[in-house]
Amino acid sequence: MFFRRFPLAGLFLLVALGACAPVEPRPVSVAVAVEQRQPVTILVSIDGFRPDYLKRGVTPHLSALAAAGVEASMQPSFPTKTFPNHWAIVTGKRPDHSGIVANRMEDASRPDEAFTMASDDPFWWSEAEPIWVTAEKAGIRTGTLFWPGSNVAWGGTEAVEWPHKITGGARPSDWAQFNQQISGVQRVNGVLDLLRRPMDIRPRFVTLYFDAVDTAGHAGGPDAPETTGAVAEVDGQIGMLIDGLKALGQPANLIILSDHGMAQKSSDRVVALDRIANPADYRIVESGPYASLNPMPGREAALEAALLKPRPHMQCWRKDGIPARFHYGTHRRIPPYFCLADTGWVIQPTAPAKPFVGGDHGWDDRAPEMQALFIANGPEFDTRFRPPAGFANVDVYPLLARLLGIAARPGDGDPAVLGGLVKH
Repeated sequence: MFFRRFPLAGLFLLVALGACAPVEPRPVSVAVAVEQRQPVTILVSIDGFRPDYLKRGVTPHLSALAAAGVEASMQPSFPTKTFPNHWAIVTGKRPDHSGIVANRMEDASRPDEAFTMASDDPFWWSEAEPIWVTAEKAGIRTGTLFWPGSNVAWGGTEAVEWPHKITGGARPSDWAQFNQQISGVQRVNGVLDLLRRPMDIRPRFVTLYFDAVDTAGHAGGPDAPETTGAVAEVDGQIGMLIDGLKALGQPANLIILSDHGMAQKSSDRVVALDRIANPADYRIVESGPYASLNPMPGREAALEAALLKPRPHMQCWRKDGIPARFHYGTHRRIPPYFCLADTGWVIQPTAPAKPFVGGDHGWDDRAPEMQALFIANGPEFDTRFRPPAGFANVDVYPLLARLLGIAARPGDGDPAVLGGLVKH
């Protein structure tokens, strides 16, 4: 046994004190330094989340944020695809002006390659500057737990030869390469870990991305029980984020939105292109809710004769004839011919070989099923403000710039549309 040694006089003193009546301890005042944190802006995307999913009774956290903040239905940019819309939100430029015109696209200057959702070559991305690059230039630290394009060295150059080293370019101070196997819980923990850092390396702008609702919607359709289950799952992760912020004492301006909605599709609603035009006359770049096509050399007249006439459940245009309301058709990466199906119908190269059901997006950006979620909740927001019905998602960009105190770059977003949402 270990004994502490006391001097003899000290021992007598202790015995004497022990024989006395108990003495009430005096309260000791200890000053604990509590950091007064400035609000962080957190932009959250729940891919494929339709606004009416809030009415399914499985979103207590999102519904509470909406009730205590500002909620609206937001119109996506056309085409209502994932990458074009995520890039529109963070650049303030519609796909026709941002360069990300589709989930899959081609560029005549790169005839031997195509852009896919795995492409991180800055060549494809560098026509529109994202908000995190503008913020970093202004000395504002940013961090992303996924967002399409946030892994790209924006403005850099990728070497042609292996290992395709990238020189130059800018990224968020903290970012991660997208991996679908990283769970929503891990993503939330990643954001909270960023916010636990000391102030000098803590981001003031953060993005967070969830894909589970979109994945479930594609597999079973918007009304499938699995989709409702995914909505509940992500809502729980939003609750985890809120609890984590409270535990940190971290005020946050949360903007929670989606890139597009989701509509039901099935093998009973398919337009088979090979039954309309001769496959020898065209090459398909993309198909689904819409189809984009390149004519084969010398076959333009034959292709136009087949496509540019009234067709049930599908309408086709020359690139320069796409209706102006879509704000789409001037960028060089958009193929010469474009066909759009009625909502719920899909355009495929051939008739389906077997029955299928599921969900999809990419249709008319005014279709009710394509509308996107928008919730704003935080200390900087005026909860009396009501956004105009169906405001455009490019209007979010100037709102983000205002929250961060930086000058928005010129684009398609109107600062006045959501200007009243911010208190100052």
